[in-house]
Amino acid sequence: MRTILTISFGVLLCLAFAVSDASAQRSGGINERQQNQRQRIGNGVRSGELTARETARLAREQAHIYRMENRLRGSGDEFTRRERARVQRELNQSSRHIHRQKHDRQDYPRP
Repeated sequence: MRTILTISFGVLLCLAFAVSDASAQRSGGINERQQNQRQRIGNGVRSGELTARETARLAREQAHIYRMENRLRGSGDEFTRRERARVQRELNQSSRHIHRQKHDRQDYPRP
């Protein structure tokens, strides 16, 4: 049952991020990093390195960063260096979280 739940959640996660990929062409650096992190999470789900709870937590974190970036870009002014640095710091922290969760020996057993 866990495996089915994890796989279905992973598919849902991939679909949700696929919708956001359409707007991912605005800025090379940040959006490439976001795409890379989504792929890392997806790979962790497929390999069993991430549990359903870990996947949900990481997906919420990615969604938070995406919303923050959109809010900062849509504020009417330009996307300043300070705002870009803030998003990059969030992405750095998120990247560390992904690494820790994928390597914490809390894996789903392989069938």
